[in-house]
Amino acid sequence: MKNVMNAILFGFREILTWNTMKYALLTGLLVTLVWAGIGYLLWDQMIALSSTVIDLVPFSMIRSNGAWMLSTFLWFQVVIVTFSLIFVFFGNLILRKVSKENYTLFSLSVAVASAIFWAIVWFFKGEYIYHQFLKLLTWLPFETIEKSIAFLIAFYFLYNAIIISTIFLTSLFSKPLISSVEKRHFEEDEVVRDHNFKIISYTLKDSFLFIVASLVAFPLLFIPVLNILVQTVLWIYVIKDTMTFDAAALVYENVDTKEIKKHRFALWTLSSITALFNFVPGLHMFGPFFGEISMFHYLKSIQKES
Repeated sequence: MKNVMNAILFGFREILTWNTMKYALLTGLLVTLVWAGIGYLLWDQMIALSSTVIDLVPFSMIRSNGAWMLSTFLWFQVVIVTFSLIFVFFGNLILRKVSKENYTLFSLSVAVASAIFWAIVWFFKGEYIYHQFLKLLTWLPFETIEKSIAFLIAFYFLYNAIIISTIFLTSLFSKPLISSVEKRHFEEDEVVRDHNFKIISYTLKDSFLFIVASLVAFPLLFIPVLNILVQTVLWIYVIKDTMTFDAAALVYENVDTKEIKKHRFALWTLSSITALFNFVPGLHMFGPFFGEISMFHYLKSIQKES
């Protein structure tokens, strides 16, 4: 457990360094722009496909899940708006009081605090908000509801595409990322550099399985609460499977999957924390880098102990 806690703390410290942050921001912004462009070009087709799927679902289920999706979407929006308003009204004060070295840490802290604050509000008032949306959807014509839910489903597809693409690129460039960590923290050791092809093939396989599993599990998105659990499990799976192999391939000359499975609890814990980043847009860019670095640190620690 000590190694897990050290790996978590190390991962958080490392993603706040400019060296790691430049990788995260560059990857995140590039992926977001690419998928925003694809979404812009194919938006009508995505809405049409979503509407076709909605037509196959009973109206009562659409209304219930639509209320939940609108509530969740509202939570996303108020988190982002709160973060923005803090910097709009207190930007000058923040620039005077917060040093350049701590500015990024402060910004992330504000984002996390905003997410936690509104999560607490939703915990106590979520049922009320859900029922208000449910009433709204009862009053509105079916066509209006269909278009609204279709919009949210299209947004869901795009957001998932952004997340899986970010994980894929982080895995693809894991060697230079981990090499930079190695130079600063593990000078006496060498990062193994002979598994590049295996890492790419493993990442492609996991990405494909995630897409297939997401399509199979798609009907469960219309069941409130269960949809959050299913989506979280899918994220944790692809993170754990992909990044565990990435980190192991950069630590061990010969990757022994049976040996790694002995530490499944620790790796599931790190993967779960990594998946939580995806629930806050913006922070999702840092999740894969936290996962990659914390798993590398953990496996490096247990390697030294053995």
